[in-house]
Amino acid sequence: MGNQVTRPDRKGVTMPQHALMKIARKPQRGQDTANKLPQVMPRRYCYLKFLRMSRIKDYLLLEKEFIQRQGKRGSISEQQKKERKTVNALRGSPIALARIHELFLDEKHAVVVIEGNKREWYIPILSIVDKDLIRIGALVMVKAQGSLKNVPIAVVGVLHDSVDASNSIINKLERAPKESFSDIGGLEEQIQEIKETVELPLVHPEYYEEMGITAPKGVILFGEPGTGKTLLAKAVAHSTSATFIRVTGADLIQKNSGDGSKLVRESAPCIIFIDEIDAVGTKRYDTTCGGEREVQRTMLELLNQLDGFESRGDVKIIMATNRIDVLDPALIRPGRIDRKIELPKPDEKTKLKIFQIHTAGMKIAANVKFEKYASELSLSGADCKAICTEAGMFALRARRKFVCLEDFDKAMERIIMQKKNEAPEEFFM
Repeated sequence: MGNQVTRPDRKGVTMPQHALMKIARKPQRGQDTANKLPQVMPRRYCYLKFLRMSRIKDYLLLEKEFIQRQGKRGSISEQQKKERKTVNALRGSPIALARIHELFLDEKHAVVVIEGNKREWYIPILSIVDKDLIRIGALVMVKAQGSLKNVPIAVVGVLHDSVDASNSIINKLERAPKESFSDIGGLEEQIQEIKETVELPLVHPEYYEEMGITAPKGVILFGEPGTGKTLLAKAVAHSTSATFIRVTGADLIQKNSGDGSKLVRESAPCIIFIDEIDAVGTKRYDTTCGGEREVQRTMLELLNQLDGFESRGDVKIIMATNRIDVLDPALIRPGRIDRKIELPKPDEKTKLKIFQIHTAGMKIAANVKFEKYASELSLSGADCKAICTEAGMFALRARRKFVCLEDFDKAMERIIMQKKNEAPEEFFM
């Protein structure tokens, strides 16, 4: 029918069969294959990365520990604030300062003296006070009452430092200055005198005991400015390895009598150098001026302080002044000041030696001769040192590593003009 094509049957021909449906499966592996780790390359890079990550982990642990400690510290500080408020409430107000003069075995009472007052008070010690800090001479806080708030009723605290923090002597202690007698040009006679007066009693006090004489107590150096008074005092302190205290007369005056001498004795052996003693040691006379009366009171207190050092032989006093004629005779009498040493202006030979000392470490041109500068009569020892310093500054300004004759000439001119209160013309250019 139609277009249908009929295929004839072929006998003896086998028709192809369709393939069976099959599912692909991964081959099963053993336990050894499952546990086997992949090999990573390069191995060294991975090890360095491991070390770096370990270091980062350590840093994170430190940060965590720091944060935890800061949190605990904040809570402790808050607790301390609460305790301090409680202590302040127990102490009350107002608070005054006092010194302990006597202590008792029960450690519950003490005899104190308020600062600026000589009256003694027997008062109790509160339980909030640290008993380990209480001792005779300690500076304590007391609760005061009365119309003038000057009557102590109880000790409420102890200051750790028994010395007043406003004391200016503490900042002027100098252990064994570096200056020595080799840094001094000339002054052979003055050096010999100060050695006999100050150095020998500190180093070999037995010599005076064998001779049956009392060692000199102090000296006064007088002379024009720049003659080496301070340098001489430092040199003798260096030779004795003693503490050097440079003060003015008013620095030794404390609120209570004896405090200044106590402070000095604690630093013994020491040398006290009182510079410009004429500022407070002038002659006393009747006056109505309040400022002059204050100077005279300072003078009297200074005399008391000098007498307070009498019991110690390892405390020596060196005074310095430019005008010994205006000093009070009671200040420089034997027993207080036993030796008066005059420091004259240096002569030409001495000034030449001073120049050689201060230029020993400098690079100087061969044509520099110091005889020219040493012949100048108006120069002092300090001026010679200033000339060497100024010459070095001029060489640095010219970017040279050595000092030439022109530098010393300019320095000489500048120092002389400064002594005459005149400045060089190029100074303002």
